[in-house]
This record gives sequence, C-alpha cells and structure tokens, in this order.
Amino acid sequence: MRIRLVAVAAVAVVGLGGCGSPSPGRPPSPPAGAASASSAASAGAASSAGVPAASSAGVPAASSAGVPAASSAGGPAAGPAGARAPELTRGPVLPAADPTRVAIPGLGVASGLMRLGTDASGAMEVPPDAGTVGWFTGAPAPGSLGPAVLAGHVDWHGAKGAFARLADLTAGDEIDVDRADGRRAVFVVTGVERHPKDAFPTGVVYGPIDHAGLRLITCGGEFDRSTGHYRDNVVVFADLRA
Repeated sequence: MRIRLVAVAAVAVVGLGGCGSPSPGRPPSPPAGAASASSAASAGAASSAGVPAASSAGVPAASSAGVPAASSAGGPAAGPAGARAPELTRGPVLPAADPTRVAIPGLGVASGLMRLGTDASGAMEVPPDAGTVGWFTGAPAPGSLGPAVLAGHVDWHGAKGAFARLADLTAGDEIDVDRADGRRAVFVVTGVERHPKDAFPTGVVYGPIDHAGLRLITCGGEFDRSTGHYRDNVVVFADLRA
C-alpha cells in the first residue's frame, strides 16, 4: 500500500501560550488552509461523537503576549505542482478517526479530549480549564499519518494543569489515545524538548514526517510576571506503536 507523507501545510501555530496567566493567551492564528490533507480526510471520515467542540464561552480573550508572531515561512515548504510526496517508510498507521480521550500512565493523567479549531478571529482555541486536553483539528488525528497535536495547560488560574508534569516524561514512556472508532492508539515517547517561545521549532513540530506521530505541547520554563506568560514551551514527541 502506498501512503504519501503528510504535514500540516503552511502552519503558523507555534506553541501553547499563556498557561497560568490571569489573562491566558492563545497561539498565533494559523493561516487559511492550514489543515493538512490528512486532517481533512479525518474530518470527513470520522465522527465527532464524544468529542465536544471548543467554545469561546468562558474562555478569556485571546492575547499573543509572550508568543511570537509566526509566518508561513516557518512551516514546511510547498513542493512543486504535481510533485510526488515521499511514501510512508516506517511504522504502523491507523484509519482516520477522531480522538476521544488521552491517558499518560506514567504521570497519572487521564483526560477527555475536546476539539481545538480556530475562533471567529482566526485565533487557535485552547482548553478552557486546567484539566482538559485538546486536539488541534488542523493537524492529523492521532494514529493517522503525520504529526498529531494535543495541547494542555501546565497550570491555569492557580490550579495544576493536565500537563503539569509533561516535562517528566522520558523516552519509552507510553501515551494512549482512545478513538471514536473504538480503537486505542498506543504511542511511545521518543523525546522531550523545551524551547523558548521566540525560538519554537515550528517545522520540526508540525512539519512532514514519514510515520504516525504525536506531539504534546504545554508551557514551561520560568514564569515572566511582566507578561503573565511562561517563557518556554515543552514539547513531547512520540511515535505510534500499535
């Protein structure tokens, strides 16, 4: 079976902003058409049953403070018209299906998943509370070919967030994602990185990969009281095992 490499096209999303802030911010707006071919297929093939849509109700106003503005130049470059994308070269891949729940056994984390799209202003939505984790629907569904993205808070209005201990994960740890089709996608951590928000590796996080991958993103590093935001992002990289 020939499966083409998939990326989040021209992504301008760089990281989760505003964890713990009195007025939490959001990641910069992804450009129009940022959803990948894989995520578009996921949306068409999978049911959203059990995955509540994100709502701006009760979510503080968006702010880009502490999160650098992004441009499509930082995303994966588009290939020439008609060029063939490389084929899948390693690892399993699952049919498209919406994720419904994530569990990280080593951290004692278990959370339902909400859909994170973009709001009327074009800003990316974030989970509206400390304990909920969100799936960015502009990226592939977990288990599909490409880099799926889940985002959560390290803390929120003084409450410990679902991803409070994300930086404690190490290579080999397991991440389980339940899906609307009844299957469980099991991922294994391959690495954990921390980057300043003004040097977020957009291409590495959202760029094309030759397998079904997962990225978990939260805030980290020092809290900058002058901006009300953490200075860094923590990113966990994982690959689908089964």
